[in-house]
Amino acid sequence: MDKSIYLISGLGADERVFQRLNFGLFKPHFIKWVAPKNDELIQDYALRLSEQIEDRNPIIVGVSFGGILAIEIAKLIDCQRVILISSAKTKYDIPVYYRFLGQLKLHQLIPIGLFKMPNLLTFWFFGMREKNEKMLLKSILKDTDETFLKWAIDAIVNWKNEKIMDNLMHIHGDLDRILPIKNRHEIDVIIPNSGHLMVFSQADLVNKKLLDFLHFSEKKDPSV
Repeated sequence: MDKSIYLISGLGADERVFQRLNFGLFKPHFIKWVAPKNDELIQDYALRLSEQIEDRNPIIVGVSFGGILAIEIAKLIDCQRVILISSAKTKYDIPVYYRFLGQLKLHQLIPIGLFKMPNLLTFWFFGMREKNEKMLLKSILKDTDETFLKWAIDAIVNWKNEKIMDNLMHIHGDLDRILPIKNRHEIDVIIPNSGHLMVFSQADLVNKKLLDFLHFSEKKDPSV
């Protein structure tokens, strides 16, 4: 019988970022973003997202901001494993300059529309080189709701988590410019020559390591 996994895409993105992955015998369930409430805490938002999870002790895979939400969900419900892709384990993985902006609330002064305008700098930051990669990023940015984007950016720069979970696995690109690697020894798998959206641009390499983690989790599950 297929085993379910739950996937959370990056900020404002959807299941399109996973389109190049093959989950084998694992059945993917894509968690949908919902509209945040006014001044909603990330913990409360995670609780609402968790309502989409129907399995007990699930495996959750989160990309970028989706990884942060996966961690927050795992604080609320028992999870067999949390797998991060191009994400952060704690607030210390968030670059200090982002956190500095958050403390001073300077990020609130930046017109939110600027984050939705793809350009050469945006492609460089996300590590998008090929035409189809750039088209995907353009499409994601275009479809991202500005209210959600504003809330999510605030949630990222003010994220408070300090604890690294025991059941967490982390895959990261060595050329990630959005969330640069600080402590390489804390990353379980480093994908070479890969940027922030490597789940799409380096899907084959990411897929192999992801399946390794999923099968490892399956062996660790006493119900299997």
